[in-house]
Amino acid sequence: MSAAVLPSVATARESGGGHSVALNADRAVSLLVACSTARRASELHAAVLRAGLDSDRAVAFRLQRAYAASGRLDRSLTLLHRTQDPTAIFYTSAIRAHSSRGLSLAALALLSDMLSDGLLPTAHTLSASLPACRGISLGRALHTYAFKLALSGDSYVATALLGMYARAGDAAAARALFDKMQPDPHVVSVTAMLTCYANMGALDDARRLFDGLPNKDFICWNAMIDGYTQHGKPNEALQLFRQMLRSSVEPDEVTVVLVLSAVAQLGTVESGKWLHSYVKNSRRVRLNLRVGTALVDMYCKCGSLEDAVAVFHGIADKDIVVWNAMINGYAMHGDSTRALEMFAHLREQGLWPTDITFIGLLNACSHSGLVEDGRKFFRSMEQEYGIDPKIEHYGCMVDLLGRVGLIDEAFHLVQSMTVTPDAVLWVSLLAACRLHKNMALGQLIADYLVAKGLANSGMYILLSNIYAAVGKWEEVAQVRSMMKASGIQKEPGCSAIEIDRKVYEFVAGDMSHPRTDEIYAMLDKMNGLVKEHGHVPQTEIVLHDLDEPMKERALAVHSEKLAVAFGLISTEPAATIKIVKNLRACSDCHAVLKLSK
Repeated sequence: MSAAVLPSVATARESGGGHSVALNADRAVSLLVACSTARRASELHAAVLRAGLDSDRAVAFRLQRAYAASGRLDRSLTLLHRTQDPTAIFYTSAIRAHSSRGLSLAALALLSDMLSDGLLPTAHTLSASLPACRGISLGRALHTYAFKLALSGDSYVATALLGMYARAGDAAAARALFDKMQPDPHVVSVTAMLTCYANMGALDDARRLFDGLPNKDFICWNAMIDGYTQHGKPNEALQLFRQMLRSSVEPDEVTVVLVLSAVAQLGTVESGKWLHSYVKNSRRVRLNLRVGTALVDMYCKCGSLEDAVAVFHGIADKDIVVWNAMINGYAMHGDSTRALEMFAHLREQGLWPTDITFIGLLNACSHSGLVEDGRKFFRSMEQEYGIDPKIEHYGCMVDLLGRVGLIDEAFHLVQSMTVTPDAVLWVSLLAACRLHKNMALGQLIADYLVAKGLANSGMYILLSNIYAAVGKWEEVAQVRSMMKASGIQKEPGCSAIEIDRKVYEFVAGDMSHPRTDEIYAMLDKMNGLVKEHGHVPQTEIVLHDLDEPMKERALAVHSEKLAVAFGLISTEPAATIKIVKNLRACSDCHAVLKLSK
């Protein structure tokens, strides 16, 4: 048989051009190993067929892998099915290719085909199959099978098993496997165990494991930072990031995105700007679409809309995710006109909105009272874009209708929902009842929630407020007794301000700061100035049976006012003061802050 001839760019370059290399099995395998694109794989496939090498098992295997590596899983599978008597190696390669791309059902179907062909899986087969197990019952079945084949102790299989249990949230089973790997567990196992603890919120266990690692790669650092960020501990996430910067491990793109999320939770814009500068000067992290989107989101949540807009306009080839971030940013800042304009622009560019897009649009409508626009967007989700409304969309509509006093329409919307209303939605409806003094409906809703055992702290507090607003103090006391009996506690309001990249937090009536005397002196000055401008303290929102002077004093020392006072004595005149609060500001503080501009 004559050998086919395949032009070789490398050989031609080495010899001065024009030369060719005869293709044999070894040469074909070598070229296929280096193949990285589907087009090149097709060219090599054609050459293999011309050379009559397609029946060579090594060549067929490498060709199958080349197609899989280039993303052409369809051609890879076709070759597998055409291979006469494929071995476990062929199947394992195909299983891994599908499993690594999240094609779990296809991967497990291939495992089933392999077993049907009478082939026994190897350790590599099982380690490739276990990541495809999305249910713990199937994972346990494979664990049992691995034990039967005496493969459960193999390091690859054990690591995959640990990962499977970790993803399923079975920390006990994952830890049992992890302990058997001591004293030198594989870094993949360590990361899986760390991620398991972090995802479950077992942050103390995660931190003990993390601190005990002699050598930490950036994946371990990211897993721990992500745990803190996920579970509302942004300060700890930032502290760990600073510790990472002092180590020999350089942050990557994922690290930066996670830390930007932590900064967004804190609302510390100066820390965000430092991170932005870090990205600009980093050799490893690039300001790409993913990082840019995280920056837009961070700046919006930190109150710096102009910086968010600047980053947004600097991003090339914007996808729907970054458009969503900008729409939600405008909505968050009450600029409904720009939010709606952004939607028109993204549609002009041919982008298709997602459910997140409509959350931003409906929030924008809610903040500006655009009832008709809100109704239109809510209808168009399903009718024009085929997006089923989720609980968040219903929540936005209830908030919109409730703010403008259309409480009956909001209540009917809740009753007609195709999904079960959550606590946030009920709280929003109760808040509307309180705002517009619809006590009858508020009490009806509250009684229903208490009877169904659905009441949470927010609902009890709103019910208490509804009774207090109409002077029913006995009912207020009864609700508070119910809260105490149920072990429910009100989350205290807390306001934070960043001065010189340090965060200071205040609660109502706070006297703990070293500059308390100066803060309260400025607070008295502020209250005097706003009264001169016509502000009348809204004592009706103080839901305690107190006289008017005491109610005024209680309003005067709210946490956001203390934070503003501290900002005024700590910054230069005319400097922007940004306050972040864990709860919605009361209407009196809102009025005072508007007069303080």
